[in-house]
Amino acid sequence: MNKLTALALSLTLLNVGIAHATSKANTGTTAVLGKSQAPSPIMRGEITTAIVNEGAADLLSTPIKGLPTPKTQVNSIKQVPTVLTLANKSGSLVLDTTLMDEFITMVSPNARHYPPSFPNATAEYLAKQNIKHLSDWIEPYANATDASFEVVLRAAKLNGIARNLNVGNDYSVRASKHMQKALRLQPSHDEANFLLGMMLSEAGGFAEGKKYLEKAASLGYTEAEQSLAQADLLNDKKSLALSRLKKLQTQHPSNAQISEQIRIIEEGGYYIWRTDNKPLNIKPVQPVINP
Repeated sequence: MNKLTALALSLTLLNVGIAHATSKANTGTTAVLGKSQAPSPIMRGEITTAIVNEGAADLLSTPIKGLPTPKTQVNSIKQVPTVLTLANKSGSLVLDTTLMDEFITMVSPNARHYPPSFPNATAEYLAKQNIKHLSDWIEPYANATDASFEVVLRAAKLNGIARNLNVGNDYSVRASKHMQKALRLQPSHDEANFLLGMMLSEAGGFAEGKKYLEKAASLGYTEAEQSLAQADLLNDKKSLALSRLKKLQTQHPSNAQISEQIRIIEEGGYYIWRTDNKPLNIKPVQPVINP
């Protein structure tokens, strides 16, 4: 499935209106296994339903004498694969998490670990604005008694980032709650174990977080081993951190991040989650503009 953002031209005999519309392949998600239409967080003022003007004249198919045929041009079209996520265990509700997943992927290198690092204050401000918006939007779905693991895990990721960005104590509480709920649903999930272990360890609770990180590492989650090395380093176990990363490097010789982390430690650094400070294209949250 593809999500296509384009310019929709809405004309009536009395006025001309222009609106940005988001069209979805298969006319939305109602065609997916017969489930109800997928709600999605409004991020950029998207219109996700068809715009119908009763009594409007379609000048593209039926020209009217004296009125010129309208023309429009779209300079660029971006197709983004639509991500549909089951909201509950029964599968009766589906969420469109396309923009949410895109945002999580974008900011994770900068804010997944504490302390976060952004190229400038504007990027950090916009990240906070978006993370609060997304966390608040997914909360009722993740908090439901029949919430699916996929929704709870996304809520755990969002609130973990919100916690690192210091947007409020409520988000820290949510992060812990959803991480623990995710593990109750799937106790042997690699990333769920990693998220809780990372949060506990980076908050100073290394002894408690270590068991979750070690479980995630045993399940093949590379980042968990890196987090264990970071915890070793902060506990004055530099040699152990280095040996852990060097062993990991032999398993993943093409992983440039691991090589960089080894270099940081060898040069006397104590924080291995540095970012390259590349510009981030984070857009502000915008309200829906009704046509």
